[in-house]
Amino acid sequence: MPTKGSSAKRQRQNETHRLRNRMAKSAVRTEIKKYSEAIRVKDKDVAEKELKLIVSMLDSAVGKKIYHKNTVARKKSRLHRMLGTID
Repeated sequence: MPTKGSSAKRQRQNETHRLRNRMAKSAVRTEIKKYSEAIRVKDKDVAEKELKLIVSMLDSAVGKKIYHKNTVARKKSRLHRMLGTID
């Protein structure tokens, strides 16, 4: 347990941020699973809509410092490459 007020506040903030980060990452993973399923059944319209949503979520997460920008760039690149396999 923290002994100072400032360290107690920092602990509370860390917990809040940890939960926020966890929720955002979970939401991204869920959407990626939906996207992968659309790719698997070769439904290009659904996949494109999902990709647009995922890219938006990832860009938002970078702004909140949940993901590093290079990590997001790599994820987006891989997702776009997956879309190219539908034809």
